[in-house]
Amino acid sequence: MEATAKLKNVPMSARKMRQVVDMIRGKRVDIALNMLKFNKREAATWTEKLLLSAIANWENKNDMAFSADDYDLFLKTAFVDSGTSLKRFRPAPHGRAHRIRKRQSHVTFIVENKVPIEEQESDKTEE
Repeated sequence: MEATAKLKNVPMSARKMRQVVDMIRGKRVDIALNMLKFNKREAATWTEKLLLSAIANWENKNDMAFSADDYDLFLKTAFVDSGTSLKRFRPAPHGRAHRIRKRQSHVTFIVENKVPIEEQESDKTEE
């Protein structure tokens, strides 16, 4: 079963955010969290919070607590879209103006269990 988490209007350009998201796409959740924890980019802090939110959504949806030993939860889908841009002007020489774009982005994570939960529970009862 899968769970989704979305983060909208992050005050960072989509390009900067994609560099971090590309690094963790398709990885197991515990490994991805570890990678984000020790990454020095600002985008890593935003994506770490979003990944924790996706895990919490998965726990709520399945009525069970997540532990890395019991469930093979992985980041199935992760993508970044560009959001709206705030447009500002800065004075330039000779009476001109230069446009400044303050970009925003939207991030979406979908986490899923590799093995369906019903199969895992039946394997545990057989042992």
